[in-house]
Amino acid sequence: MIRVLLADDEAMIRSALAALLRLEPDIDVIAECADGTEALARAIELRPDVCLLDLEMPGLDGVEVAAAVRKKVSSRCIVVTRHARPGVLRRALASGVAGFLPKSRGADEVAEVIRRVAAGGRYVDPEVAADALSDERCPLTDRELDVLRAGRRGETTGQIARALSLAPGTVRNHVSAILGKLQVGTRQQAVLLAEERGWI
Repeated sequence: MIRVLLADDEAMIRSALAALLRLEPDIDVIAECADGTEALARAIELRPDVCLLDLEMPGLDGVEVAAAVRKKVSSRCIVVTRHARPGVLRRALASGVAGFLPKSRGADEVAEVIRRVAAGGRYVDPEVAADALSDERCPLTDRELDVLRAGRRGETTGQIARALSLAPGTVRNHVSAILGKLQVGTRQQAVLLAEERGWI
């Protein structure tokens, strides 16, 4: 029996998918979680074979949960998302995710991916993989990415500077370079674009 932890902040989707997966003869959904923080705590407690994680959840997102689970338990993780962006796929794979698929897949397909991952295999949705291969590389430097990460929740220039041990003027210079490279008008737009492409 494959023991599965399911995490999705949308209650209807979570309960419907759990009910459908429980119809499979070899899959047991042992936990249903409403956010990333709960998913991580329950994964550590229950040590499921597979964690099926929604990408976009409050607190920790699916990729962050997967990265933390990988460090603490032997559970394998699958990330599902409504917006299967190529950059997010790269971030997921870098975090050790074993499966990646869009939410548009049916429960029978999800069950097959769970079986494959539980058996030690990997699965990436072919369309997402094709898009990822043709997607552009990140034009930002590591330090510029650090600045975006440190300010992704609206932190001030001073807060970013303190977090990265930089002078506020240096942070402003980095932000100016970021906006120019990404051709956006605000730091928040830059954060959204970088998240969408999976750069941060």
